[in-house]
Amino acid sequence: MKKGTKRIIRIGKSVAALIFSVCILMTSSQVGEVYAANSDNLLSSLHHNGYKLEQVVVLSRHNIRSPLSGKGSTLDKSTPYKWHEWTSAPSELSLKGGMLETSMGQYFRRWLEAEQFIPANYHPTSEEVRIYANSKQRTIATAQYFAAGMLPTANMDVEYHAEFDKMDPVFNPQLTFSSDAYKKDATNQIMALYGNSIAQLEDNYDLMEDVIDYHKSERYKTGELTDFVTNDSSTKLEAWQEPGVLGSIRTATQISDALVLQYYEETDNKKAGFGKTLSTKQWEDICEIKDVCVDAGFAAPLVAINVANPLLEEMYSEMNNTNRKFTFLCGHDSNLTSVLAALNVSEYSLPNAIETKTPIGSKIVFSKWINGSGEEYWSVDMVYQSTEQLRNVTMLDLTTPPCIYHLQFNEIKQNQDGLYLTKDLENLFLRKINDYDVLYSIYAKQAA
Repeated sequence: MKKGTKRIIRIGKSVAALIFSVCILMTSSQVGEVYAANSDNLLSSLHHNGYKLEQVVVLSRHNIRSPLSGKGSTLDKSTPYKWHEWTSAPSELSLKGGMLETSMGQYFRRWLEAEQFIPANYHPTSEEVRIYANSKQRTIATAQYFAAGMLPTANMDVEYHAEFDKMDPVFNPQLTFSSDAYKKDATNQIMALYGNSIAQLEDNYDLMEDVIDYHKSERYKTGELTDFVTNDSSTKLEAWQEPGVLGSIRTATQISDALVLQYYEETDNKKAGFGKTLSTKQWEDICEIKDVCVDAGFAAPLVAINVANPLLEEMYSEMNNTNRKFTFLCGHDSNLTSVLAALNVSEYSLPNAIETKTPIGSKIVFSKWINGSGEEYWSVDMVYQSTEQLRNVTMLDLTTPPCIYHLQFNEIKQNQDGLYLTKDLENLFLRKINDYDVLYSIYAKQAA
């Protein structure tokens, strides 16, 4: 794929085999003894006794942004109430999001210094640290704030490769091929995996409608908006477009997303719920709408392998760059979702978060460790701020860390310390990158 001009800103195979992966996506018995005893996999730190930290590759979701649409939009007119007064334009990183990301960068600095991975006031060479973001404002700004927190005196460069506010092909969660046969098989897979979850959203819809007084909204009264139902879903799977599920869930996701963001920004519980005080469980139920939509759009294996391929290649290249110490790649929830699904991550649900898969600002941290015998291993962990840390802008350090959740994969085994042999993790990446070529040869070439 052809990339746009690099820009820098300076800041202070077979179908059966692939469809079979649906089955092994669900469960895993390949769990190290340490983590079998710790069923929720929540860790107290990223440190590993007896190992020396050698390299870190981070795939991050941007931090808190404003809703994707603003005044006069369908979202705006879906409630008689006035939405939170945002500190940023639609879709852009909020001031609170910048503060939270700076704090996360400071935590990483503390961690890396404690591991003697970097010295205090570290000034890396041009090859040692790479900060690369999608070309959207919210991702570039997130990368800026993270770099300012982690390397406050280094005057780091942040890369983006496409025209500002356009999607970089590496981060663009688009299908790079499609065909009638592919659409049919992928749709069947999406519905097999997520159709039941969509069908069970009726109570979630009712709750959300009540919170925003949906039936009293301007667009509902005119008939432009109708009741949310669970039986009108269809898929959109066109080449060079973002995949997704259409129907009630698509509109409901816009509202769910805005409500969750409002909850993060507004510390007054009653104001966050438009005058209604909701329990944590109710906020989780509202959030579930958009989480199901994201999973249905990007986590089915046939879709994930297609969408995540450019980013998998980028990450694999960074992991094998011998000059690189630290890599920070900043994208979107669709990027994290599709990458983890493509790599066949074991099923998980993050504690202390209403977004239980890829919370706002969350990071998949691939950290490389060397033991006393010179053997190389990787740890793969989700690092994220809890809902309370997000809402309260908790300052993070080694004594008040973010949440750290150890991820497991269905196709590779970890040792008793929860680490994966380098060759096993690299081979997993290579298999999944190769799966793209298999899919392409099966669907795109046959349709040509």
